[in-house]
Amino acid sequence: MSLTRDDILKEAKAMGIQFLRLQFVDVLGIPKNVEIPAKRLPQALSDGVNFDGSSIEGFVRIEESDMKLVPDLDTFMFCPWEKDDRVARIICDVKKSDGNDFEGCSRTNLKRILKEIRTKGFEMNIGTEAEFFMFKWDEKGKPYTTDKGSYFDLLPLDHEEQLRRDMVIALEELNFNIEASHHEVAPGQHEIDFQYGDALKIADNLITLKLGIKTLAIQNGYVATFMPKPVYGVPGSGMHTHLSLFQDGENAFYEANSPDGLSNIARGFIAGLLQHAPAFTAIINPLINSYKRLVPGYEAPVYIAWAEKNRSPLVRVPPQRGSGTRAELRSPDPSCNPYLAFSVIIKSGLDGIEKILDPGKPCNNVNLYEMSCAEREEWGIRNLPRNLGEALEELEKDETVKCALTPHILDYFLNAKQREWEEFQRMVHPWEVDRYLELY
Repeated sequence: MSLTRDDILKEAKAMGIQFLRLQFVDVLGIPKNVEIPAKRLPQALSDGVNFDGSSIEGFVRIEESDMKLVPDLDTFMFCPWEKDDRVARIICDVKKSDGNDFEGCSRTNLKRILKEIRTKGFEMNIGTEAEFFMFKWDEKGKPYTTDKGSYFDLLPLDHEEQLRRDMVIALEELNFNIEASHHEVAPGQHEIDFQYGDALKIADNLITLKLGIKTLAIQNGYVATFMPKPVYGVPGSGMHTHLSLFQDGENAFYEANSPDGLSNIARGFIAGLLQHAPAFTAIINPLINSYKRLVPGYEAPVYIAWAEKNRSPLVRVPPQRGSGTRAELRSPDPSCNPYLAFSVIIKSGLDGIEKILDPGKPCNNVNLYEMSCAEREEWGIRNLPRNLGEALEELEKDETVKCALTPHILDYFLNAKQREWEEFQRMVHPWEVDRYLELY
């Protein structure tokens, strides 16, 4: 049931709300907010709140700086991690000062893609598994992990067990339906999973999850990071993304009479993911550091293939059928802007359905990492981009993926990431000094 303006005013008064955070994200997915006192809440809910957008990454120039935050009333929530004040938050779409859509708002961009897929008769459900690390700082200001835990470990190996519980409690107070939380493979690495749902809601929830986890970590003397590969020699943090299409209330990926239980719609969607993976990698793995995770040996995908009983390919189809039929895209990492990531993923899958693309035979019962180059070539298996520079080149060549983003977002993203890549290439890194300085 959708909330109304009166519902929110009544709830805010009953809860004694003192401040309201009007939350949005920049093009790179970094959370931003304008905070207003509770007395301004009625006007904000009716008319939105004006702000200067010229200092926000990917927004507008100073001569076009007047912007407006328009609240999505259904996202009003109390912030349980605010200890001293009664603070609520509401997620906003960014509009131009005249009230028209702003082409740089990534949330509005995802709404555009979801509207397109609904015109085809589909609803998109998404579930994510966002992993993260928690560190403390030593006396020299360097981060270190406090535990020696591994997959599913608990005390005494998992030192952050209680803190992770506190995070789950806070998220449940925000109406998250938490399915599980556990220690991940690497020391200091964790995962909190919440129930799948509508793509827009899940994108909103991911921003909230990251903000809540980071805040609670700081309050307990830790720093939480969703950086994909903060530690050498251990697995990085991924954001496995589960995808399913529904049509007339039924899972459109399921076909009871098919030998493997997959419909032609599912096959087309998977084929679209495989076809456009090189290009959308730049969006779902947007950091230079992202490609330190996408290497052999650490369970992260490297090769563009799909399978039903194999975790080494890019796309895996879990064994559940019926309403649980889904495709799992294993390459995204939690540093991405989820609104943009979901936009390019959905657009790619939809293109595969419309063009009736064939994903080829599944790579069941084979380890892609152990196959030779000739064997992979025989199977038609390509590599994911090896670095951000390659991914940006692929993005610029793919018209389907580019059309999943507004020209404003695409231009800013490409320019920002090309500058980042060029700066990285110019840097001299400690590894180079250690390896070459005395030898040469």
